[in-house]
Amino acid sequence: MRDTIAQYLYIVAGLAFVFAIKWMTAPTTARRGVIAGELGMVIAVVGTFARPEVTQFTWIIVGLAAGAAIGVPLAAFVPMTAMPQRTALSHAFGAMAATLVGIAEYILRQPHLDRFTMVVLGFEVLLGGLTITGSLMAFAKLQELIRGRPVVYRGQNIVNLSILAIALAGIVWLAIDPTATIVFAVVVVAAVAFGVLLIIPIGGADMPTVIALLNSYAGLSAVAMGFALDNKVLEIAGALDGSSGFILAMIMCRAMNRNFRNILFGAFGQVTMTAHDAEVDDRPVRSGTSVDGAAILDGARLVVIIPGYGMAVAQAQHKVRDLSDSLERNGTQVRFAIHPVAGRMPGHMNVLLAEADVPYDHMVELEEANELLSRADVAIVIGANDVTNPAAKNEPGSPVYGMPILDVDRAGSVLVIKRSMAPGFAGIGNELYYLANTTMLFGDAKQVVGSLVSDLGQSG
Repeated sequence: MRDTIAQYLYIVAGLAFVFAIKWMTAPTTARRGVIAGELGMVIAVVGTFARPEVTQFTWIIVGLAAGAAIGVPLAAFVPMTAMPQRTALSHAFGAMAATLVGIAEYILRQPHLDRFTMVVLGFEVLLGGLTITGSLMAFAKLQELIRGRPVVYRGQNIVNLSILAIALAGIVWLAIDPTATIVFAVVVVAAVAFGVLLIIPIGGADMPTVIALLNSYAGLSAVAMGFALDNKVLEIAGALDGSSGFILAMIMCRAMNRNFRNILFGAFGQVTMTAHDAEVDDRPVRSGTSVDGAAILDGARLVVIIPGYGMAVAQAQHKVRDLSDSLERNGTQVRFAIHPVAGRMPGHMNVLLAEADVPYDHMVELEEANELLSRADVAIVIGANDVTNPAAKNEPGSPVYGMPILDVDRAGSVLVIKRSMAPGFAGIGNELYYLANTTMLFGDAKQVVGSLVSDLGQSG
């Protein structure tokens, strides 16, 4: 009876996860999707409590309490600017759980492991182990604890594929002889090492895609864990997570004109292009004050705002909303151009703008945004460096060449709000800053945008 109840609860939880993915595809239903996902997880936990083999709850409750003690502070105190790092850590924690379960199941089921279960456990620890260290490396690059630029060396592809081959050969060996515990340990160590080597040749500018891909690996590890434990909800949730993350990674690669194979195999097939070292450029730029910016904005019929990581760092999204409201009161049409990889993770800018109650229909994506930019009187760039760099169209040797960008240079006038002339995450300068129609407004984005609002009010 308890097992029947548990299976029905798992079906309901699985349906909740399906609806969560569906609803989170649109901003207007995303909140509903999050609630559905949370409800599905609660139902899945209750279903696990209902399983007849679960007779002791002490360690389960301890685990839940420990997880809550870590998760609540992360949710409450990690700023929105650090959401990509927090997401990478979440992938690492999830993968660690799957890997530890895989190791525990291997030990507990000795010496009665069948071939199918052994293969499943092997892939569980392989995918889980590489996701742990891969996610930690992504976190370190995003947090700038280590350099975001690719680390490449001679024979890198051979080393990476050799370690992966060792892990796969170990799984085959274990399928023949599940009692070979040393081989199992080698598989775990190889997986952990491969996770590090998979990420280091990928540049920091590609970390949004890497995060999506690691999310996929964590989901696939959960699928394997579901097969090993005969847990249907893990199979459903893991399959949803794995497939959606994989599809998102492919979409991100397309948006950045990146070779998906290179991201998938850690630059296999070709060495990831190293970003140019930032060089001091003594070309003059036209800079101005907020008063100059307000004068340029005064009377504009269409203004397109391009948010980037600079807005996130300054937490300027609410001031940007104030600027939009001020412009609209003056009769200006305002739209927000969102590049797929602006910020440090997919949807980063959308989340920040939604937090500031920017209407969803004011946010436009790349193709529509470029059409608007060709007609815009003024484009305001707030820290979005690489996604607005004309070098992506004009310089074949540039690390960003071929990446679809926002055609900010086609606007009548361009205001760039930036702390300094420092390069973006790709490590190169932006040719946009030296164009005749560009005015640089140097300073903290929150303060500069606030001054623009005040000066617009005075001019109005």
